[in-house]
Amino acid sequence: MPRKAYRPRATLRSGRSRAFPRANFPERAFAHLGRRQLSSKDMEHSRSQTANPIRNKFLEAVVGLKPQVAAFDCDGTLWSGDAGERFFDWEIEQGVVPAELGQAMRERYVEYKAGRISEEGMCGEMVTMHKGLTEAAMMKAASDFMTHAFPGHIFPEMQELVERLQENGCEIWAVSSSNEWVIRAGMKAFGIPADRILATKVELENGTITDRLVRVPSGPGKPKALREVVSKDIDAVFGNSRWDADMLMIARHAFAVNPNPDLEVVARERGWTIYFPDGTRE
Repeated sequence: MPRKAYRPRATLRSGRSRAFPRANFPERAFAHLGRRQLSSKDMEHSRSQTANPIRNKFLEAVVGLKPQVAAFDCDGTLWSGDAGERFFDWEIEQGVVPAELGQAMRERYVEYKAGRISEEGMCGEMVTMHKGLTEAAMMKAASDFMTHAFPGHIFPEMQELVERLQENGCEIWAVSSSNEWVIRAGMKAFGIPADRILATKVELENGTITDRLVRVPSGPGKPKALREVVSKDIDAVFGNSRWDADMLMIARHAFAVNPNPDLEVVARERGWTIYFPDGTRE
C-alpha cells in the first residue's frame, strides 16, 4: 500500500486572476527552480505562465513533488471530450465496421446509457466489435480520427506537465477505458510510448483482432491494470471522473483535473487537489 501522503486541500482554476495561496503547496514545489539553468523553452514556459499564476503554481507544485511514477487518465484529463465515445460514432459513420454491426452497436449503446449494460461491459464491446479487422487498419483509422475528426483539444498545461515530468525522469503511464488504438494515436502528442499505455485491449492473432479481451481499465480496473504491470508505488495520479476514483485512491498524491461534479465531491471529501485547466468551466 502507498504511504500516506500530504495532499494539498486546494481548488485551482487556471483562468482565475486570484493567485492560489502558496502555503497550500509543498515548499519543495518551488525550491527547485533556483537549482537549474533556464533554457529557451523554460523561458517560453515562464512567459506563458506569468499571466496565469494559478496554472504556474499547479505545474510547479506537481513537478516539485518529484514523482518517480505517475498515471494519467486521458479523456477529460489530458484533453477535453471523450475520444473513445466520439471515435465510436465516427467509425460507424465512416464505415470502418459493417453497417449492420454499427446499427446493432448503436442499439447496445442506448442500452448502456439506460443503465442496462455496465460501463466495463460497454467499453469492452466497443473494442471486441472489431473482431476480424487488422490492427494496422484500426491504427490508421484512429490516427485519421485524432488528426482530423476529434473536436476535443489538448490542455496545454497538461501537455507541458507530462513533458516536464518525463524530462525529470518520471515514469509516465496513460490509463484509459477507451480503445487502445485511439489512445495510442492521442499519446503521440505527449510522447508516451505504446508500452506505457494501459487502455481497453484485445488479443491479436497474426495482426488480426479477436474478441478476447486483455483488459478494460475502468473503475477498479484502472488500479488493477497498473498493479499488473507496474511494480512500484504510484506517486501521482490525475483523473477527471468517478471511473478514475479507484486509481486516484492508490496514489501518494491525487489530482482531480477538470473533474466531473461527482468526482469533485469525492475530491473535496478526501482533500485531493482540484484543478481546472484553461478553457474549462469556472
